[in-house]
Amino acid sequence: MGRKRTIGMWLYSNGGGEAIGKRIIKKLKEREIDVIDNINLRNATAKNGDIFHNNIKLNELDLFFSYNAGEQTQYQVYLYKALNYSIPMINSYEAFSLTEDKFHTAHVLRQNGILTPDYRLCHRDDTEELRKTIKKWDKMVYKPTDGWGGVGLTKIESEANLDMLMPFLNQMDLRYFYVERFVKYDNTDFRVDIVDGEFIGCYGRKAGSSDWRTNITSGGSVFLREPNDEIIDIAKRASKVCGTDIAGIDIIYDLEKEEYVVLEVNGIPAFATPEQEKMGLDFNNKKIDLIVDMIDRKTKNSIKK
Repeated sequence: MGRKRTIGMWLYSNGGGEAIGKRIIKKLKEREIDVIDNINLRNATAKNGDIFHNNIKLNELDLFFSYNAGEQTQYQVYLYKALNYSIPMINSYEAFSLTEDKFHTAHVLRQNGILTPDYRLCHRDDTEELRKTIKKWDKMVYKPTDGWGGVGLTKIESEANLDMLMPFLNQMDLRYFYVERFVKYDNTDFRVDIVDGEFIGCYGRKAGSSDWRTNITSGGSVFLREPNDEIIDIAKRASKVCGTDIAGIDIIYDLEKEEYVVLEVNGIPAFATPEQEKMGLDFNNKKIDLIVDMIDRKTKNSIKK
């Protein structure tokens, strides 16, 4: 018999996350995989080639499963990268880092033939490019490259809007501006969950009556929605291109160009909450099973290496 496998896990606890974590741990134990839970890298230190958390050498684990978007800090991300040099991660640091950056995600997707809204990345001093862009597009959206939940998204509908916004952006000491063409759509999107290359489930989000953003934190609401084969294919390809083990892909339909476009690839898509499960979002079991299968496979491969 080989040695027993042990992984570390850090999963969000709100919105039903604590119960999800317990179910994952139970299923892993059935496969004789031990789990050290609640490894928050905020409380870790690194010295002389090792990374410690409560006297445990994290770099000697068989895998680390990090799944907590809301509590990430720069320090944790810094150690996330260091730990990925030593052991497998879900998601890998490379995939995590890519999907945390909206410009890099859109750029990689476009280079691989996956449609996104038209975009521009401009140096902070190149305001002339922004003026040319608003004239061409009529409307555009300023996006922080590392934002989430719709925070910081600003619709720019004219040169006058741009002139009003620039002083505030300059005060933030940004080195570059990322903007996307505003896509005319029906104020709903598809959130498609993919795990290990397989389709897990889908739901829709609808913007609130006084907003254009579908994000729940911006007043959007969740509703049941079935994707077609094209949407599932786009989501699978986007996840693969970004190298994600787990991803939630946000897709909308461009009414003017009559085509689906990927708005975002989320590397830490939430499980369905208990309230959403009551609505009929029933993909949690499948998602858990595929994550457990993936951890099982990756830790076996880790031991072989």
